[in-house]
Amino acid sequence: MTALRTIEVPEDAAGARLDRFLAARLPDHSRTRIQEWIRDGLVRVGGAAARASRVLESGETVEFDPPQATPSTLQAEAFPLSVLFEDEDIAVISKPAGLQTHPGAGREPRVTLAHALLARYPGWLPPGAPDRPGIVHRLDRDTSGLLVIARSSRAHRELSRQIQAREVTRRYVALVWGRPDGEEGRIELPLGRDPKDRRRIAVRPDGRPAATRWRVLRVFRDLTLLEIGLESGRTHQIRVHTAALGHPVFGDPVYGGARVWLDRVSPSRRVQLARWWRGLNRQALHAYHLAFRHPRDGSRLRFEAPVSPDIDQVLLDLCHEEASE
Repeated sequence: MTALRTIEVPEDAAGARLDRFLAARLPDHSRTRIQEWIRDGLVRVGGAAARASRVLESGETVEFDPPQATPSTLQAEAFPLSVLFEDEDIAVISKPAGLQTHPGAGREPRVTLAHALLARYPGWLPPGAPDRPGIVHRLDRDTSGLLVIARSSRAHRELSRQIQAREVTRRYVALVWGRPDGEEGRIELPLGRDPKDRRRIAVRPDGRPAATRWRVLRVFRDLTLLEIGLESGRTHQIRVHTAALGHPVFGDPVYGGARVWLDRVSPSRRVQLARWWRGLNRQALHAYHLAFRHPRDGSRLRFEAPVSPDIDQVLLDLCHEEASE
């Protein structure tokens, strides 16, 4: 435990709830975390345990001894990271395809982004769960692109709030099979674990609400480049929603439906598409744009990451093919 801390309730705070009073005076800790302290009996008013809803009176004494940050149980593992920006509160990373964001269920790789962050910041006591140090949102292992990492408790609380309030802008580019109807659209379908395979996500009536916006950037032969915007951040959301639209992400080994699409083209065309598929060896999905407010001063930050080389090569080939026709 840390040393006991004491705050006297001033006149202008009389009538405030205990949890709100502490949250206003402890900006590095979320209200949810403070409510956990109260439930665990770590906060007292006038020497007695109190509820989060306890209404305070002027002159009362609030005592609390919050637990120390829990060190991560992960081992630091050095991995080269592309860092676009970092300060004492945040780091913006361009994650390569193939790097898992954090450990999950089942057999795990030795190095994830979480391991690499611990190596980059030795001695860091990261906010968040011990196995997800500083991570407030994620990308699938084989999706490349931008992530923001919270390096302080203040940043973790504020970025989590911005994501929940849909104040963080996240845009992707995706190469999908076929051509969707129209130039833009919105997919709103609830998502949940596939009852037949817990590793997959499926559209389910009892799933969590999810919405995805899409816009056509360029149409090629057999494939279309889309810009994708997220209104929610569910696991595999873009991949499942575009598949439900009838135009799965090219290269996706789980939701891509390659066999169905390859059967629709000529044998010679099938060879070319299969070559691009094998060259990618992952879904053609890249998080290229990220914008949010800095958790300390509120300034608007905006970052973009060029499309990764493997997807870029397929796009170049498609452009050359188009120019030669």
